[in-house]
Amino acid sequence: MKRFFTILAFVALISCQPSEPQAKYVFYFIGDGMGLAQVALTEAYLAGSNGEIGSRALNFTTFPVLGMATTYSASNIITCSSAAGTALATGTKTNNGMLGVTPDTVCIEAITYKIKEAGFKVGVSSTVTLDHATPGAFYANATSRNDYYNIAVQLPGTGFDFFGGGGFIQPEGRNKDQVSIITLIEDAGYTLVYGMEEFNRSRDAEKMVLLQDKGRNYLEALPYAIDRKEGDMTHADVVTAAIDFLENEKGFFLMSESGRIDWACHSNDAKTSILETIDLDRAVQVAMDFAVKHPQETLIIVTADHETGGLSLGRESQYTMHFDQIAEQTASKDVLLQRGDREKADLIGEMNQKARIGWTTSSHTGIPVPVYAMGVKSELFSGRMDNTDIPKKICQAMGIAF
Repeated sequence: MKRFFTILAFVALISCQPSEPQAKYVFYFIGDGMGLAQVALTEAYLAGSNGEIGSRALNFTTFPVLGMATTYSASNIITCSSAAGTALATGTKTNNGMLGVTPDTVCIEAITYKIKEAGFKVGVSSTVTLDHATPGAFYANATSRNDYYNIAVQLPGTGFDFFGGGGFIQPEGRNKDQVSIITLIEDAGYTLVYGMEEFNRSRDAEKMVLLQDKGRNYLEALPYAIDRKEGDMTHADVVTAAIDFLENEKGFFLMSESGRIDWACHSNDAKTSILETIDLDRAVQVAMDFAVKHPQETLIIVTADHETGGLSLGRESQYTMHFDQIAEQTASKDVLLQRGDREKADLIGEMNQKARIGWTTSSHTGIPVPVYAMGVKSELFSGRMDNTDIPKKICQAMGIAF
């Protein structure tokens, strides 16, 4: 009998102890194509632009937790964005070219659905279009990542609270003969908001899709930082809007992709990729400012889906870099090509060579990517892991069964 009462006393003592903290506000930043080389180049550029030899830290590289994630897909040692996005969103590997399905085409549920069912608000954003591989992996299932309309039409049925960033590649289908995705989104009860000024007048909406101002190619990706004009929406703007819209007592989850780091690296355009990485860092700063107000409840993760370009700091048997050689670049290579200015676009390659910035491919590579984390439960993201482990660890941090 005495032992029985001792056990009861122990159980009572345990029940009185404060519960282990869980992540209430979670930010999941994905720098598409952002390997460690892209981060290192950006930090070296920031130092070099100030006349220094060395490295000036980005906000997220000062996070106390650093890990490393392997990125191979189920079919290839070098992943594509849809297979990597699927791994980061669902915790399951798939073949290159597939999105949100197993290699044998069985649909997989992204963690966003589990998080929503647990009572949290959910947001998905990207600097590229919302039907692209990474954002699409967090709400859609498709045997082909290129089936953009099929991916987009799944967005209205999610019930997620906030979507923001770029628009849609095929808003009326491949042959422009389908019901507009804009109509379907509005019919599902979402408020379509165009630009930050309109956002500030629409905070009371129940569910929201935030796109660019209608006068700024609102169905396309957000402009590169190097091409940005006054009034263009930035990654930091989208994250600021998401926080304003999602914040509540229960908590929220936001996946926010910087998609154009990848595009710049596909073009072997170093300065554009550097400025996109800085743009991501500014968006992360918005989350860090939020975390200051909620230090015991916020988790921030910054990672990548893969590295793009085989980027290197140094080339041609030289031990020097010359960042002044890319200082004069004022437009992205992609925009120059769109304008038909092939001569100036080709000069970017010459600038990279003179700066001693190297590239080995115009596609992806198979190297692991960094994982940075701060806040409650951030220790889960330390050390070596696979990309499929990251969403599982996020659920663990939030106290949600995977």
